[in-house]
Amino acid sequence: MGASILRLHFHGCFAQGCDGSLLLDGSSGEKTAGPNSHSARGFKTIDAIKSQLEAACSGVVSCADILTVAARDSVVQLGGPTWTVPLGRRDSTTSNKIAANANIPSPTSTLSNLSSLFQAQGLSTKDMVALSGAHTIGQARCTVIRNRIYNDADIDSAYAKSLQSNCPSDKSGNRNLSPLEDVSPTVFDNNYYKELTKKKGLLHSDQELFNGGSTDSLVTTYSNDENTFFKDFAAAMVKMGNISPLTGSNGEIRKNCRKAN
Repeated sequence: MGASILRLHFHGCFAQGCDGSLLLDGSSGEKTAGPNSHSARGFKTIDAIKSQLEAACSGVVSCADILTVAARDSVVQLGGPTWTVPLGRRDSTTSNKIAANANIPSPTSTLSNLSSLFQAQGLSTKDMVALSGAHTIGQARCTVIRNRIYNDADIDSAYAKSLQSNCPSDKSGNRNLSPLEDVSPTVFDNNYYKELTKKKGLLHSDQELFNGGSTDSLVTTYSNDENTFFKDFAAAMVKMGNISPLTGSNGEIRKNCRKAN
């Protein structure tokens, strides 16, 4: 579940801040937003953590903090860096589908789109390129990559062809999965960047980071130096985890991550 937990944290923070809002059930909530519907997963894992914490110390640890720590621990378990997670976030009582649809980057994004969306969250271009390295783990659905593997020019032709058998052009197999990085898809390392330099980014938005633009040099740096990637990724994760938290008397400590108290 590591990649899915990490993605939940990212998608949650980009909607209305790191306040556990994505964890709330409801037909008008973030779970039903385009970037999350049929793809966001890991909710039962968060529920299991929450139930154990409630049994040990009821009303103390927020769902927002649980998700932030679980994202860090997922990276560590899969071989990535560790970092200290600042704690004390509280949980929202609302979920914002409109913000999720507007703020979470699309897999068809251009470099300009990506930069704008990350800047709007107070994250730099370096943060954006480092955080994108999370795509060294995880998978994407055929429906998200079909246009890229049949129509994009900036993709290695053999790589594109290898993906097409699992993702037919005839609109079948929409939910078939392909690894975001297929050299070591369950290990958190810098192979994502190495693949980008070979035009083997799975998502259009991935390859935008290495396509003759301003971020090419940073991708090259990370492809050659995993330690620098790990250091920058850890720093960027702390920054992302600090987006608009609820503190003090704002929000609440949910008893059940799926619903407000």
